[in-house]
Amino acid sequence: MTSGSWLADGPLFGLPLADIWFGLLFFIFAMFLFLDGFDFGVGALFATRADEHEREQFLASIGPFWDGNEVWLVVFGGALFAAFPAVYANLFSRHYLLMFAILGALIVRGLAPEMYEQRDDDRWKRWWGRAFVVGSITAPFFLGMFTANWLLGATTIVTLPGIIVGLAVVALTVVDGVAFLRLKTRGELREDLRADGYRALGAYLVLVVLTLGYVYAVVPDLKSALVSPLVLTLVVLTLVLAGVYAVATKRDRYYVAFGAAAGLVFALVSIVAALIYPTIDPVAGLTVDSAIVSTLPLNLMSIGAALLLPLIFLYFGVLYSAFSGPIDVEESY
Repeated sequence: MTSGSWLADGPLFGLPLADIWFGLLFFIFAMFLFLDGFDFGVGALFATRADEHEREQFLASIGPFWDGNEVWLVVFGGALFAAFPAVYANLFSRHYLLMFAILGALIVRGLAPEMYEQRDDDRWKRWWGRAFVVGSITAPFFLGMFTANWLLGATTIVTLPGIIVGLAVVALTVVDGVAFLRLKTRGELREDLRADGYRALGAYLVLVVLTLGYVYAVVPDLKSALVSPLVLTLVVLTLVLAGVYAVATKRDRYYVAFGAAAGLVFALVSIVAALIYPTIDPVAGLTVDSAIVSTLPLNLMSIGAALLLPLIFLYFGVLYSAFSGPIDVEESY
């Protein structure tokens, strides 16, 4: 037996590595949507504030975090490419323009706050403030479109369910953003945000119902999966978490509301994963087992992920610990 040949004999410890990587892929996507989601939500809420001091508090709240949060999007793309290369190639080639739209929105969202702070000119700030809002809204909208098209096997960029899911993701990021801002701000601003959270939560729930109704009525291939015990449990869990968010927001239980917002994000991504499994690329007819890489690279990647992911979690633990608590009233970006 040659050195290292045992890695090609079968999955490590007999584990169902294909399924584990499928779950890990959607977990990484959920982490990105939750963590960068509150950045998007803060950017969307930026449009509701005319007071310069309040706008500076919004920017200061996400300043230490937003570029680190985007690490999860890079990890998602890397994991998809490494574990399911055929799916990576198919999805990105089918939605090439949509991928560029997502990247463009992320670039605008990242560049706008930096440029906003460079000059005190009113016109300058007005235009870069608008750019920040546009990037923060279009990025999750396009991500929602991409997710819906992936799930439903759409080959065109613009679809009705894609638009609905895109709007739902935008609303969810606002829910997330309100929860985060109420952790990081004080006084009247913190109280004013409560109503924004309620409105965004209501819009999100309506859009989720519309999406599930569309899938049930128009996509027969997913009808049985939609009424499966797992998906129904996740839908009920979404309603419970929405109730927890609303009550916690009313009672100023800031960390509970933030945790409920995280739960809503993970529940949504879990519903998508449950509906698509065991298929991973509906258009190409690829299943999780048929699309996974061969045994040797799969085992090597699994060892690498087991070593790398704890370091990533450690990094985020240190980051969020170092900048925990509400921001200073006079703090700026």
